[in-house]
Amino acid sequence: MKLLHNMTHTKTLKLTVSKVNELLFIGDVVLVSAPGADGECTILPNHEPFITLLKKGTITAHDGVKAHVFQIEKGILETTGAQVTILV
Repeated sequence: MKLLHNMTHTKTLKLTVSKVNELLFIGDVVLVSAPGADGECTILPNHEPFITLLKKGTITAHDGVKAHVFQIEKGILETTGAQVTILV
């Protein structure tokens, strides 16, 4: 029995990284790595939706050409599978 999937899979994520009064980054990326409270997490397009606290460390976002790197003290990350929002 063959299963058919009609789901549309995107190849990028829309990433927003911001502080309360400052937008640090907005753009399309192919992956995001962040220091989750329970360990490093890497998010790819179509990831299962979740929310996690972030601890001190480095957020790295790859856009397919270059890496965008942000040092953080703490924050929160939410992903919907197509979008990642990080508040630091």
